[in-house]
Parts: sequence; structure tokens; C-alpha cells
Amino acid sequence: MARKSAGILVYRVDRGELEVLLVHPGGPYWQKRDIGAWQIPKGELFDNEEPDVAARREFVEETGWVLKEALYPLGEIRQHGGKSVTAFATEGAFLVSTLVSQAFDIEWPPHSGLTQSFPEVDRAEWFTVVQAYEKMLDSQRPFLDRLIDFISRGSVQRLADMP
Repeated sequence: MARKSAGILVYRVDRGELEVLLVHPGGPYWQKRDIGAWQIPKGELFDNEEPDVAARREFVEETGWVLKEALYPLGEIRQHGGKSVTAFATEGAFLVSTLVSQAFDIEWPPHSGLTQSFPEVDRAEWFTVVQAYEKMLDSQRPFLDRLIDFISRGSVQRLADMP
């Protein structure tokens, strides 16, 4: 069975320019990756969990920030590894310096018998749309395209109607 995740693409307009909040995965495998590594805050759904509930839970776990604003569906994509991701959009403003992410434990270095703890997310940044296209995991870029379409239409109602 394919794994399912849900996440939230937070946006803001700063000095007239659309920006999106992306996070960089923590841990040693992502440490030296930048271009094509940034993602929306997301995580796996529990059995029978609604995607919007999972998206809010994961957003808190990965950033430490609580979103109370309405979420608008951006649809679903399938990432290269087969994982299905459902995303939502909302407007928000966060100081990236206040990021607090939960940690995970893995054996590191591999086959060493040692366990180390790493943050799920090691940093968050606001990116312009042009920057986000470069930095973002390519399989998640359709969410950015859908957000741009929503913003250009200027209607929350239109976003809620998207597939």
C-alpha cells in the first residue's frame, strides 16, 4: 500500500511579492543538499486520519507553529518514490528564527551501532516564487503552480473548488 502524507503550503505577500514558506529536511542525508531539497511541511497520515488534520499536526511537529487559519485544498500529487501527498494552502506569517522541530533518531554513522538524534526540519525560509521553483523538491512543484493559479484568480472560493 502506498504511503500517504499531508502538508501545508503557507504563503504571504511581502512588499507586493508572493512568497511561500518551505522547510529543509533535517538529518545527515539532506545536510549538503539545497537545490531541489526544500519542501512543504508535511508528514504521514495515521490510519483513518483526515488529510487536513494530519497536515495541521505535521505542521506543528515540523515547525512548532500552530495554524488556526482556514485551509484550502491544493489537491494531491504522487512523488517519485510513490508516496501520495495531499496539500493545503493558507496565508500566514512566521518568523523563521522561531522554528522548533521535533527530532528523530537513526543509527549514524551507518552500521556504527550509534544512535543520533536529528531535527525533522533543520530550517525554514520564505522564498519568492522564482526561488521556490529552484529550491523545491520537483515532485511538489505542482502545489506551487496551483497556489499561483489561486492567487491570480484572487478567490479563496476558486481554490476550494480545485481538484
